[in-house]
Amino acid sequence: MEQAKRERLEAKGWKIGTVAEFLGLTPEEAALVEIRLALSRSLRERREKQMTQAELAQKIHSSQPRIARAEGGDHSVSIELLMRAMLAAGATPKDIGSVIAGADTTA
Repeated sequence: MEQAKRERLEAKGWKIGTVAEFLGLTPEEAALVEIRLALSRSLRERREKQMTQAELAQKIHSSQPRIARAEGGDHSVSIELLMRAMLAAGATPKDIGSVIAGADTTA
């Protein structure tokens, strides 16, 4: 956020902080959220180039709504399912590692 906007908001009584601060997340919890979101984004990008959600769901013996939730970063979807879906969409373990390594876990 630009400094001038931050100052205007703070002058009007708004408290500025991160999502992790607002939710009271530990650094480990915040990192896990960022990893999950990075995997979700990567899955969607990779899948859209190759197949529909229904086709991916059939490949991993799941359902289209479950794939939609996975791509949306829904907390009910396990990281294991995210990784299985990425592998089914053609990602290598190295690709998955790169996605995780690139997640902004400094929040």
